[in-house]
Amino acid sequence: MAHLIRHKISNKLTNAAHTVSNKSQAKVSGVFARLGFQAATDEEGLGFVECDDLDYDYRQGMQMDVLRGEEEEGRDVDGEGELEGDTHYQRDGTGPRQATLKSGGSLEEDKPKITSWEAGWNVTNAIQGMFVLGLPYAILHGGYLGLFLIIFAAVVCCYTGKILIACLYEENEDGIKVRVRDSYVDVANACCAPRFPALGGHVVNVAQIIELVMTCILYVVVSGNLMYNSFPSFPVSQKAWSVLATAALLPCAFLKSLKAVSKFSLLCTLAHFVINVLVIAYCLSRAREWAWEKVKFYIDVKKFPISIGIIVFSYTSQIFLPSLEGNMQKPSEFHCMMDWTHIAACVLKGLFALVAYLTWADATKEVITDNLPSTIRAVVNLFLVAKALLSYPLPFFAAVEVLEKSLFQDGGRAMFPDCYGPGGQLKTWGLGLRVGLVVFTLLMAVFVPHFALLMGLTGSLTGAGLCFLLPSLFHLKLQWRNLLWHHVFFDVSIFVIGGICAISGLIHSIEGLIEAYRYDLHD
Repeated sequence: MAHLIRHKISNKLTNAAHTVSNKSQAKVSGVFARLGFQAATDEEGLGFVECDDLDYDYRQGMQMDVLRGEEEEGRDVDGEGELEGDTHYQRDGTGPRQATLKSGGSLEEDKPKITSWEAGWNVTNAIQGMFVLGLPYAILHGGYLGLFLIIFAAVVCCYTGKILIACLYEENEDGIKVRVRDSYVDVANACCAPRFPALGGHVVNVAQIIELVMTCILYVVVSGNLMYNSFPSFPVSQKAWSVLATAALLPCAFLKSLKAVSKFSLLCTLAHFVINVLVIAYCLSRAREWAWEKVKFYIDVKKFPISIGIIVFSYTSQIFLPSLEGNMQKPSEFHCMMDWTHIAACVLKGLFALVAYLTWADATKEVITDNLPSTIRAVVNLFLVAKALLSYPLPFFAAVEVLEKSLFQDGGRAMFPDCYGPGGQLKTWGLGLRVGLVVFTLLMAVFVPHFALLMGLTGSLTGAGLCFLLPSLFHLKLQWRNLLWHHVFFDVSIFVIGGICAISGLIHSIEGLIEAYRYDLHD
């Protein structure tokens, strides 16, 4: 009898010791997570430690009801002070994940996937848009160095796009890469979560909103500029044309989805391709007059940093790359897709900028189509205005979504009440905010009608941050244990060069805007 009592007491003490040990390990892990250190093993970072605990408890012969109690208790310990947005350490205790993990590391979801060619088409649309019209102006102030920067920016943006996607993955216990984050904001939160849970996401959201709104402003500016230069004999100023363009854009405030607008995206892209071909064909027809002597290694120290911002802004696509990669049928083809899209963009942009500058040399204007003869200019510019107006809803709708999710729909933590009613209808004041955003883009376009300077300012302010600085910084933070020395060198070099270019371009863009505003300059 005494032997049996001693045996039961011994079993209880053993079980209690294992329970205390498991809880202590969980607390230590939580402390390390809060201090910003990655877990000692990748298992813990991905939540595999829970599976190990269950298996260990099962082997010890514990009953299932006790097992569930310990699991819930362990989750409470792990989840104490749980950090919002830290997808590396955060564990979802509300239920099983809706998406299962494939062996390749991607999320298996029910929604249809896209091929690498379709993904490449989306990237091409982002980096081969209307803003290539400002690249000849960059060659005007940079010469051969401007051409080098077009190549350099393509290489760097391709690399930072790849390392940004690498930050979405972590290796599990078997060495298989598993996708544990879904967006740029998730990556930013994972870097800042230990001490500042939402700081990274807020920084990325602010940069994203600025870039999207500035893109809308540029569409209004370029519409007014093109119409003014297409019909110079009309008694209508560029500002008045911008007002008319904005009047046509007011229905964007009522948009609830982009289904209607997306139907025109392919047509707009094809039209823009045709326009580029027409411009290059006209330039080739004047090949005998090309001013090769005007292309020099000399740079305009004051205006060249603006050109850097223009070039960087023309390559911005990092914002939507995580979502794009997550929707690919074969995520393993992402790197190859990035390579051929950026090589194609580099070649086409370089040829377009050089050929256009050689044709007009020092007379090159901010928007290159303004240099065309009046007989061709009006037709080409009308197509471009149509493309700009049809492209406006895309960044506008994206900016509205970011603002609504951040300020009005943040899971009960929003600063303002929801702008949608119970039935999903848009409230009056929510509609007023959307109209206010359209009017804001108009006011900016009216008071700062300088396409190249605004493009350079946006590229220096947000483009360099989203394309150069943040991806390299996040890569160093999240993938430090797996990086080779040349990866560290590339990341640090990109961060330093990107920071210098961003600060220099920002200062000179602001100086250029002040000078243009003070002396009422139009070109």
